[in-house]
Amino acid sequence: MILRKKYIILLTIIFVLSIVKISAEELVVTGIIEPSQIEIGQKGQISVNFLIPPGHHQLLEKDYFFIKPEERKGIIYEPTIYPEGVDEDGVITYYNEVTLTKEFTITKGIKPGSHQIKVVAGYQLCDDAGMCLFPEEVELVLPFNVEAGTNKSSNLLKYLLLALIGGLILNITPCVLPVLSIKAISLVNQSQHDKRKIMFSSWAYTAGILVSFLVLAIIVVIIKTSGELVGWGFQFQNPGFVIALLSIIFVFALSLFGVFTIRAPGMQKAAKASGKGGYVGSFVTGIFAVLLSTPCSAPLLGSAIGFAFTQPSLIIILLFLVVGLGLAIPFILLGFWPKAIQKLPKPGNWMVTFEQLMGFLLLAAAIWLLDVLRYQIGGSNLIKVLIFLASLGFAAWIYGRFARPQYSKIKQWIASIIAIIIIIVSGMINLKFNDVTIAQEGSEYEVNNSSWKVFSPKRVESLINENKPVFIDFTAKWCMTCKVNESAVLNTKEIQNAFSKYDVSLFRGDYTNKDEVIGQWMKKLGKGGVPVYVLYMPGKTKPILLPEILTKEIVLKALENISR
Repeated sequence: MILRKKYIILLTIIFVLSIVKISAEELVVTGIIEPSQIEIGQKGQISVNFLIPPGHHQLLEKDYFFIKPEERKGIIYEPTIYPEGVDEDGVITYYNEVTLTKEFTITKGIKPGSHQIKVVAGYQLCDDAGMCLFPEEVELVLPFNVEAGTNKSSNLLKYLLLALIGGLILNITPCVLPVLSIKAISLVNQSQHDKRKIMFSSWAYTAGILVSFLVLAIIVVIIKTSGELVGWGFQFQNPGFVIALLSIIFVFALSLFGVFTIRAPGMQKAAKASGKGGYVGSFVTGIFAVLLSTPCSAPLLGSAIGFAFTQPSLIIILLFLVVGLGLAIPFILLGFWPKAIQKLPKPGNWMVTFEQLMGFLLLAAAIWLLDVLRYQIGGSNLIKVLIFLASLGFAAWIYGRFARPQYSKIKQWIASIIAIIIIIVSGMINLKFNDVTIAQEGSEYEVNNSSWKVFSPKRVESLINENKPVFIDFTAKWCMTCKVNESAVLNTKEIQNAFSKYDVSLFRGDYTNKDEVIGQWMKKLGKGGVPVYVLYMPGKTKPILLPEILTKEIVLKALENISR
């Protein structure tokens, strides 16, 4: 009996000592409201950082891990955003540090001046052995200032104009240009017909663009309402979307090479409508232009979209539609002034050659998407995608070879069904990917003998606090504009020497796959998608934001500010 009591006392001592040991390593909680100056009608963000001590972790249990700001008149809060953690048997776990964020909107119910928000931050530390302490709470008092602000209507008009111009400039980006060229061929074909058909074709193309942007805007609103962080081109972070777009581009390229023509058996009238000169075809081409436009962020578009993502749902939809209108402007004008088409070369054999050239450009776009997939699903799974594409090409060949008017309708249907079966079976077999861990290739821009380092908020903030210049390139593998800027400007010897001259620390943040930290950082800069280029200078609180399309002169001029 005495031994049993001693055993119980010993276990109690061990338990108490373990609690003391855990308590000795304190969790540090800090918070901030950004921006510090918020206009009435604009949004701010509460960020609370939890610095987790070594040997401990925090589980994603919203009842015990949360930030809860006090209810204030004139402040409307949105759901708390939890970043991605480590998935351990279905339980999300955070190590080292984690930041919870909550957006809020300032309304007319609050007066201009200095204010503060009391925020209760709850957490529950657990050690590596699985033992958890009792839940704890910390109260933070976070200051901010409210400004009367400018006329919101004029501010909205400014961003609507930026969205319109940005959408217009999208037409000359490498993403959209091949599609426009194909559409131009269609208009050349129609130039021999009446003006009415040309106008209706242009409006059908515009409708395809606007409907696509409307759908995209609704998806953004739904995701944003759920508390998720989204940005321009967010759909390219989904491998399923990339594979779908890759397949469409590949099949479209095959059709330009003459492998097949869309001609469903027994539906000649529909096929005629969806041909190159048909209104359905124009509508589909508009959709295709939007699918390819999102990885290219035109100048001015980044600021407009960044503004949109901070606004109510109706404003988001309006701004997206204006971007689409800007993208459609060239063909709207051709619809009203079809005589401009007559200045293009007349229809002839050159069009076949031109179509095939555009086919090669689309194949180049397909290769680019394959490179994106390599950083999302890994090399072994990429082989499966290539096998699927080969099957897709074979199915397209069967359709193009045997689903022709010279064959009986039965043979046409049989060929079409066989083609569909090949695609479905190949997809079921090859698009089931192995659950492998990719070695973070998408974020590892840091290579041997490279001056670029992987973006790290800790490292960046540490250098800024030491009054050292920092340049950050937020990029993505699916961002065509990013690739052009990197090869033509940022990675050139001249610019690298300039960075070295001013002792600038270089960081690249990879947004190929979803990254909450990078998303939040870009959001603080007022940007809704990549590319984002920002230069932090010693002794200055406000960084320099460079435009989405860079030149060597722009970068060199920005660097000259460091020595001033």
